[in-house]
Amino acid sequence: MTSVETAPEQALAWHEAGQGAALATVVQTWGSAPRRAGAQMVVSGTGEMMGSVSGGCVEGAVVVEAMETLEDGAPRMLEFGVSDDDAFAVGLACGGTIKVLVEPVGTAMPIDILSDLVAARAARAPAAYVVDLDSGARRLDRSGHAARFASDRTGVEEDGRTFVAIHNPPLRLAIVGAVHIAQALVPMARIAGYDPVIIDPRGAFGSEARFPGERLLNDWPDEALAEVGLDARTALVLLTHDPKLDDPALHIALNSDACYIGALGSTRTHANRGARLEEAGFTPDQIARIKGPVGLDIGAASPPEIAVSILAEMVQTLRRQP
Repeated sequence: MTSVETAPEQALAWHEAGQGAALATVVQTWGSAPRRAGAQMVVSGTGEMMGSVSGGCVEGAVVVEAMETLEDGAPRMLEFGVSDDDAFAVGLACGGTIKVLVEPVGTAMPIDILSDLVAARAARAPAAYVVDLDSGARRLDRSGHAARFASDRTGVEEDGRTFVAIHNPPLRLAIVGAVHIAQALVPMARIAGYDPVIIDPRGAFGSEARFPGERLLNDWPDEALAEVGLDARTALVLLTHDPKLDDPALHIALNSDACYIGALGSTRTHANRGARLEEAGFTPDQIARIKGPVGLDIGAASPPEIAVSILAEMVQTLRRQP
């Protein structure tokens, strides 16, 4: 998972094992808060913790509050800020302010809602956990909140009382072309939270020796992408600049909800690519979805630098959606 990792799954496991569990979720942030809204940690009845709400700044204080919620069954809304008198005492010396909602599982957070949430995440089905901060009512929504799902944006609605925690499927990255750039991009993307798959019908390129432990599909791109599936949580990067490989992949991608489509090649190569796609019946708006030449213009030269520019553009495209 992305911002929430596997905290809901761990909370359910600890609860079912009889240890008790409390989920802590970042509800709002201001200034230079270390983690964004939606970040989670889970605390067991024995004090064990997993995940993070502040990168280590206030976790100790949150654990103390979580243990208290497990005793009385009541949720807590905590606020930590660098301007507070006790900011250094709790460790938030890095700046910013955060609000953290702590919910004991089985009381404040109903077990059926948590179970449904975990099931939705396992099925790669988007789900929103919605809390009325005034009444305490909780529910799981599988529709609505389109803008929040598109931008992966957890937060409080304009009414100031409705908190919406977005649980999107994990990000995926399909790379067509098992070239040197791909060898650098795959580990970078994995660190950034993407689950990569490398597609290349050329066995000498898409080999286990070149990509140890990674998922490799030695099929033609159109066949491989039909198997992988391109949805709104999947990015596609084309690195061959060979029309025989890139164009079939683009024909699928431009008719999909892929969150990012990038293609390697010079400005002239991209212009020729666009002309071929227009001739194939694609509209200018569809063709404009392609980031080409791929990557942000940071003056990248080596394969690792180009991989950095591509990943940066992927993040920009995902996070700056309207």
